[in-house]
Amino acid sequence: MPAECDAIVIGASAGAVEALTSLLPALKPGFRLPIIVVVHLPPDRRSAMAELFRAKCSLEVREAEDKDPIVAGTIYFAPPDYHLLVEADRTFSLSCDAPVLFSRPSIDVLFESAADAYGPKLIGIVLTGANSDGARGLRAIIAEGGHGIVQTPQSAFASAMPEAALQMSATAKSMTLKAIAAYLEEI
Repeated sequence: MPAECDAIVIGASAGAVEALTSLLPALKPGFRLPIIVVVHLPPDRRSAMAELFRAKCSLEVREAEDKDPIVAGTIYFAPPDYHLLVEADRTFSLSCDAPVLFSRPSIDVLFESAADAYGPKLIGIVLTGANSDGARGLRAIIAEGGHGIVQTPQSAFASAMPEAALQMSATAKSMTLKAIAAYLEEI
């Protein structure tokens, strides 16, 4: 576990709701870090992720908005059809740039911008998914001295994303959802 951490970023795709339901509701009031989540969403519909998890979590849950300052103890979800980036001043920006690996929002875009903003004080977590989005971003987090965690591919609803992340970042820890939840509770 990093000695000092300022934020957590999480990426998930196929099977995301079930995986996140194992992690986010387990966080107790007073959890001190912001958690920023990208889930691959259809671009043409409103996202219900923040609403769904607001009902399940004791922490504040919001959909990230452009120029919002990132606040400790808050869970943020990327809005549909926008890339979510973390700026150097630790605010959000939204981008309509082209999809990355057919996805907007892209996990890689969030992870890479957060690695630039937080450096070694960032934890990146790649969960279940059916493509390789997140692998490049997790590598960027680790290259900046941050900490990488990947859901064990065998326990994932879709193993492609965790497998790609582990192939690109051999030093990332592979953990079950139960182990990731316990790790987050210890922070």
